[in-house]
Amino acid sequence: MAFVIAVFGVAGRASAQDSAVNAYSPYTMYGIGELGVNGNAINRAMGGSGIAFRSTQMASLLNPAGYSATLRNSFIFEVGMEGNFLKNTQRKYSSMSSSEYTTAANAKNTVNLREIAIQFPIAKGLGFGLSLTPYGSVGYKMHALEQNEDTWGTVGAVMYNYQGDGDVTEIKAGIGWEFVRGVSIGIAAKYYWGNILHNYTTSIYGDYVGSGDFVSTKGLDDYAISNFKFQVGLQANIIATKKRMLTIGATYDYGGPLNPKVVQTIYIGDYASSVVFQEDSRGQMRLPHSVGAGISYQDAKFIANFDYEYQNWGGDNAFYQHDTYTGLSVKYVDTHTYKFGFEYVPNRFDVRNYFKRISYRIGARYGDYYQSFEGRRIPQWSVTAGFGFPLRFMSAHSINAGIEFGGRGNHASVIMPKIGQRVGLIRQNYVKVHLGFSLFGEDYWFVRPKID
Repeated sequence: MAFVIAVFGVAGRASAQDSAVNAYSPYTMYGIGELGVNGNAINRAMGGSGIAFRSTQMASLLNPAGYSATLRNSFIFEVGMEGNFLKNTQRKYSSMSSSEYTTAANAKNTVNLREIAIQFPIAKGLGFGLSLTPYGSVGYKMHALEQNEDTWGTVGAVMYNYQGDGDVTEIKAGIGWEFVRGVSIGIAAKYYWGNILHNYTTSIYGDYVGSGDFVSTKGLDDYAISNFKFQVGLQANIIATKKRMLTIGATYDYGGPLNPKVVQTIYIGDYASSVVFQEDSRGQMRLPHSVGAGISYQDAKFIANFDYEYQNWGGDNAFYQHDTYTGLSVKYVDTHTYKFGFEYVPNRFDVRNYFKRISYRIGARYGDYYQSFEGRRIPQWSVTAGFGFPLRFMSAHSINAGIEFGGRGNHASVIMPKIGQRVGLIRQNYVKVHLGFSLFGEDYWFVRPKID
């Protein structure tokens, strides 16, 4: 019972804290945690869309084929930050058949660096891109009090604490080539690295009646990740005139074994803090094969993007399932995600009115989490908005700000097969604030100055 509560439970007392951990969710207890939304501050303000979008002034983080749009003699540099304000709520039921419940809640605030990207031309129609972005993040902290009568009668009150944190970062480097006018291809190597730490402690409270030389146990599972994957991309203009452009795009991410190095250690909490078990192994986690497709329309005032993304988590990890002694089943499932984004600029060439040169953005995203809990899928959704502030007239320098309102999960409940207890799922609501800086857009770094 204690473990079931720990998996889905949240502390009854709400709290608000600052942390360097990007996630704060019980759902990150398994796998590589909460997956980050790809793209820079502009993409995220437009629902995370942009697989087909081509820009001469923005780094292409979603599709390596977009590297080819970089203008000659230019250099693009972008850096972004993100603040996350999240609240977890859960319904706790008094019995399996009862509809009566109490609600527990807690909260967390985080602020972190989000991405760093550079992009520059190699030759005409050939560009290079390099970026560093978060891929997955683990962050949770839960506790449960043992309610088994046998335990109370032999050792006293037992408190189980579960905590985890860590991040997986993606470094991506690649080239994009416009080999035919209006058609570009790209390829990028992705390097994933990071550490994820899961730990639990068992503590005895008050006088205990059992025998032994220790009163607590601590377990540590340390996952060290270091591996390469690849991505290919395509962009093709269906319409390309001086006034408007319609582009289609596609990406394919090659998945495969992540093979994290796992060190599992168990400590006994006596005076010597003895290590009673330690084992090194390789984890079975696999990254999914992913396919993305999109369409983008743009003219002098308006941009519209639509993306679809499929990730084969279930197929690639069908053999990999988490089960607890309570019978709780956590499985990996395929995901389908839909993203929409729009941008409007009243008049980017207006000399007198600065507000007409500001970019106004909105977007939305809907999909599922990549794990199911006792057969329950976890829906995810968000709506986004943002602004792009040019720093000077006819310049690519800009500050891009955005906000995202979203949620994960619902107030559904599951029945634990082995103990017959009804447990509510976690409902998460969050607000994310994005801030990005595009500093060197079309400045001529590679032109040798001449003196008349």
